[in-house]
Amino acid sequence: EELIPFIDGNFRTLTDRDNRAMAGLSWGGRETFQTALPNLDKFSHIGTFSGALFLPLDQIPTLYGGVFADADAFNSKVHTLFMGMGSEENFGSDRISQALRDNGINCIYYESPGTHHEWLTWRRCLNEFLPLIFKSDKK
Repeated sequence: EELIPFIDGNFRTLTDRDNRAMAGLSWGGRETFQTALPNLDKFSHIGTFSGALFLPLDQIPTLYGGVFADADAFNSKVHTLFMGMGSEENFGSDRISQALRDNGINCIYYESPGTHHEWLTWRRCLNEFLPLIFKSDKK
């Protein structure tokens, strides 16, 4: 109610959900999931870089108000769901991403080789994420 109107009012933006993304690193990745997933009417591109996500993998369909319960509906709304982390950290993004894919959710996973919970990991994740959200053939 505050941030989106501020951004749209102060920057040249496309204001529809198909052109709105949210991504965060570390705890910001957790905040991204908590903000964007319950608000798919506002976001269609979601990214987490070394996200502090502590999700019960056996409960994927019930998480975030059941947003993952209907994979086809989720996949039709979310153009990009990206999860990345460094190969030397153990934040579980690889396991979460696989559990989402096992439940039919389109999820892109990236692993930054040889990096930990650090800026190089997040810069590489951002480098992988940005082309996905700015591609010209997006929905």
